[in-house]
Amino acid sequence: MYLRCHSRKKNGKRHRYWSVVESRRGGRGEPVQRQVLYLGEINDSQEAAWRKTIAVFDEDTRQTEQLALFPADRPIPPDEANALAVVLTELRLRRPRSFGDCWLGCLLWDELGLSDFWDRRLESQRGDVGWRKVLQLLVVNRLCAPGSELAVHARWFDRSAMDELLGTDFAVAGKDRLYRCLDHILPYKDDLCRHLTERWKTLFDASFDVLLYDLTSTYFEGLCAEIPKARHGYSRDGRPDCRQVVIALVVTTDGLPLAYEVLAGNTADHTTLADFLAKIEALYGKARRVWVMDRGVPTEATLEQMRREGVAYLVGTPRRQLKRLERELIRRPWEQVHTGVEVKLLEQESELYVLARSVDRRRKETAIRRRRLKRLVQGLQRLQRRRISRDTLLKKIALLQKEAGPSVSSLVTIREPQPEEPVNRDTFRCTLDRAAWRAARDRDGCYLLRGHLPWADFPTGLDKQASTLWAWYMQLVQVEEAFKTLKSDLALRPVHHQIESRVEAHVLVAFLGYCLTVTLRMKLRPCAAGLTPRAVLHTLSAVQMVDVAIPTTDGRELLLRRYTEPEPEAAMILEHLQLAVPPQPPPRIRAGQANQADRGADCEPGYGATGPPTISTRSAPKM
Repeated sequence: MYLRCHSRKKNGKRHRYWSVVESRRGGRGEPVQRQVLYLGEINDSQEAAWRKTIAVFDEDTRQTEQLALFPADRPIPPDEANALAVVLTELRLRRPRSFGDCWLGCLLWDELGLSDFWDRRLESQRGDVGWRKVLQLLVVNRLCAPGSELAVHARWFDRSAMDELLGTDFAVAGKDRLYRCLDHILPYKDDLCRHLTERWKTLFDASFDVLLYDLTSTYFEGLCAEIPKARHGYSRDGRPDCRQVVIALVVTTDGLPLAYEVLAGNTADHTTLADFLAKIEALYGKARRVWVMDRGVPTEATLEQMRREGVAYLVGTPRRQLKRLERELIRRPWEQVHTGVEVKLLEQESELYVLARSVDRRRKETAIRRRRLKRLVQGLQRLQRRRISRDTLLKKIALLQKEAGPSVSSLVTIREPQPEEPVNRDTFRCTLDRAAWRAARDRDGCYLLRGHLPWADFPTGLDKQASTLWAWYMQLVQVEEAFKTLKSDLALRPVHHQIESRVEAHVLVAFLGYCLTVTLRMKLRPCAAGLTPRAVLHTLSAVQMVDVAIPTTDGRELLLRRYTEPEPEAAMILEHLQLAVPPQPPPRIRAGQANQADRGADCEPGYGATGPPTISTRSAPKM
């Protein structure tokens, strides 16, 4: 980067305009200049033109004063009492750091009313810096560049503009303070869920008639000796070697979270539903809700209890139940609800059954079965040509059947040699059950849903109910999307904490990060549905903040904190979101050489994500 002077002759007089320009290589290797910062005019044609009076915060006197700036190569008028000469040729740019994504994260935080929520609950806790700001720092980091508390303290805080956005100094990122913040937030988890539910209603007119429920797991690094909930169990992350915890989550059909719970790592899915139903009822009271779940979540006893209590549900059902309902379902007409997807509905006793058939799913399942069957048959044919003992033959047959799976191995009838018989083509024969093959092929692409809707005012007409129920069940992808965001974009896994309360607080911070993400996604939906929150944050992260340091002739330093102009893509995103970047922070002046080694994390005067400039304390020395 370098300083460029633009000269222009206007009304017979020469004017000089200064700007900071970045030079970089284009796609073909040619040099391209881009204006990073416009400094304006410092002109000497006449006294009124070359004077530029600005408000500057003096770090020594801790006050804001008006200064008249003059170029160092021009004399200061004798009648100017409060003037300052700046040496533009020695301008320096320091501490480039991320601004745009952090600023957007703070806006989303305020839009959810989280500052007021946490200020009311954490104001009684003692500390040099408000715990709400420490928590906001952790959540915005989880949203923009997820890392551990140590990474926030050692690297990320200095590389972000969170000091300006929070109106504080490096004390907010103290290592001990970041960890201790996790000890204060967990008791307010249920209050937070109720607060967020009200915000979803206000911001997006959210509906809570249909709730999606599912579970996932996240694993630990370490022995976790002091974490009772850390247990070995079924790992959705493919890490059965690590201890884990199970997370139960309920969201709306738009992916808006209502509540979550951290359970022991060896918790079985089917044992969690009853407790979670009671939790939602305790948080939000009784209401007419439809619970949508995957087939592994409820048990028959739980579904029976839900029917007795009048709780509506919709759940996937094992395909083996098709045999029991095939005769009744054949008489029902198909209804097309999507390209290549048909549904039909059967009402039996107090439950509804929805049979869905997908052309694409049928092709996929048929191809998988044919490929596995081919490997099984070829393996059996190779065994027929080999001279091996009966015991070895039985072991290899069992291995082939295990690789093919029970649904495929049952299609082949194998005649095994008896203990007293030799192994040859007469005693070892394989036959394909063509009737079973045709029956399995006919069921390919079909899946069965099972529901209970006890309300009399549910929309009448079986065809309409079938399409409605199918659409509800398809919304389960919102829960999977939430888990994917938590684990990938927000780096929930692995967990490194070794204290159980901090493990649950770590999940709470990630949960808040997901709330910011889903808020941004809901705001993008009406104006830019194709953009993901991660893509928006990545684009806005290119908006950097730099410290422009201009030495003065009296040994001090004029410091201007400026963020770069948004690129056209970022500007378009802000326009669609109806957002405008905040005003540039006002300049300040400080002692030059003595403080050049400072972190630059002081922010007098600073500004929050919204609102006027504020004044806060100076930064701590670099650690």
